[in-house]
Formats: sequence, structure tokens, C-alpha cells
Amino acid sequence: MNRRAFLLRGSSLVAGTLGTRLAPQAVASVPATHDGAPSWRIGCYTRPFDAHDYRTALDAIAEAGFRHCGVMTAKGKSWVMITADTDPETAAQVGQEIRQRKLSCLSVYGDYTPTARVADNLKALLRLVSHCAACGSPDLLLGGTNDPALHDPYYRAIREACDAAAAHHVRLTIKPHGGQIATGPQCRAAIDLVGHRNFRLWYDPGNIFYYSDGALDPVEDAASVDGLVVGMSAKDYLPPKEVMVTPGQGRVHFPKVLRRLRAGGFSGGPVMVETLAKGDLKTVTAEAVKARRFLETLLAG
Repeated sequence: MNRRAFLLRGSSLVAGTLGTRLAPQAVASVPATHDGAPSWRIGCYTRPFDAHDYRTALDAIAEAGFRHCGVMTAKGKSWVMITADTDPETAAQVGQEIRQRKLSCLSVYGDYTPTARVADNLKALLRLVSHCAACGSPDLLLGGTNDPALHDPYYRAIREACDAAAAHHVRLTIKPHGGQIATGPQCRAAIDLVGHRNFRLWYDPGNIFYYSDGALDPVEDAASVDGLVVGMSAKDYLPPKEVMVTPGQGRVHFPKVLRRLRAGGFSGGPVMVETLAKGDLKTVTAEAVKARRFLETLLAG
């Protein structure tokens, strides 16, 4: 089977799984408020609560006053909740648990082990797209690959998955994540390599500091990603290598970062708390409340 035939077959398989559970606007422009202005959607990933089962994490996110969540890590069968090996029933259960708490899912961090075979990577990506639909997420966040030998087959698979994902209203994104995508220019190069409008950037200012050992300020780096950003992880940073910091309590100057990202076209969309100061469940939940209020004030301005 050639690659085009594989893609079309994979697209059909995904179609059978996705159905019509995602609305067409999932990969359209930023939703507007009643007065036509772009809207911000503030959410929280499961990661700050990943010492616990994901249900406990979702409870804490709802208790902290968030209306939106993101699926990332949790205590369970695997640290990353959704992988290419996750069975469809498990992904569907995650989606059901999210809806039961009257939350909406804005992002799923999906993981798989890339290989040198584009076809294998494409198959894994299509499974992750299907899992996104089950969770109700319009966005699949990918972490890239740190193996230079796999760089080409990794991004070729993304290119070939973009149309199938877009047809089912799932957008593919990467974030600054070390290796060959540690900075804005490196992320731009990866996105340009794919060359598809359904593959964009989920900005992470904390990681810009983290992977540069504090040398590169995201306020400066943000100027390199104009026109690419569709979402953001509200992650802070403290030296020498700490990102488990409540947003607003570290070195990231969020007002300046947001100002620069807005100048580059990111004028509305998901802003997700990814990390918080450590502590027991009660303490981390209280930090989540602080983070939500911080972002509400920031984005209101």
C-alpha cells in the first residue's frame, strides 16, 4: 500500500471513530464574544495534579473555578494520559469524566514513540486524533522528537496527517519542548517544514527559559513566532531549572509576553495553566485558584 492510500484508509478509520462529535469551528478562527471581540479561554491541564488519578485532577480543576481543562499527565497506567497505545474505550471514558464535571477540553497532549517509518508515525497520529475526538478536544499537542535521525519522518508524518485531522476538526500543534524545538525560531522551522495551516504553535514561555537555562527571555523570543501561535501554556520559571511555579510568581513577564504575542496575531484563544507550585492536593488547588485569577486579570487588560 502506498502512502497516499494508507493516509486515505487511515482517514476513513478515524472518520468512523470521530463521527460528528466535534463542531466545525474547532479548527476555525478564534471564537468571538457577543460584541465580536476575540475571546480568551482560560483552562488548566491535569499536570499540576498528576500525583493523583486523573478524576481527582478534574475534580480539582473544576473546584478551582475553571470551565476548561486540558489532558496531559496523571497517576495511572502511563504518566502521559493519552498515547497511541491508549485504547478507544479509555479515551472515551476520559471524555465522559470531563463532561460529567461540566468542563470542556481544549487540548490533549498526545504521546507516541516515533520511528523511522513515516507510515508507522502516521498511524499513531491518526489514533491520537481519534482520542482527541473522544475527549472532545479540538487540539492535539505534540512534543516533537529529540532524535535528529527521526526529525524528517516525524514531521513528514505530521504533514500527511494534517488533512485527515482537519477534516475531523482537530488541529495539530507543537510547543517549545527542547531539542530541535527549544526556541521560537526552531519551532517556526519545524512548522515551515510541514507547511500546512492545520499545524501551528502552542507557545510555552516557561520552556523558553527552561531549555535555555534562563538565558533566553520569552519576551524576546515571542517576536519570532508572529502568525503561528494558536494557544499558550501559562508556565512560569525560576532558576536554575524549575517550572513547577504558579504563573505570576516567577521570571516570566506575562504582560509583556502576551503583549508581544498579541502584536503577532494571537489575540484570543486558549491559555492553559500547565504547572503550579508543588504541595498537597488542597495546596495545589489553592494555587490553581490564584493562577486562574491572575490570568483573568491579565487577559481582561
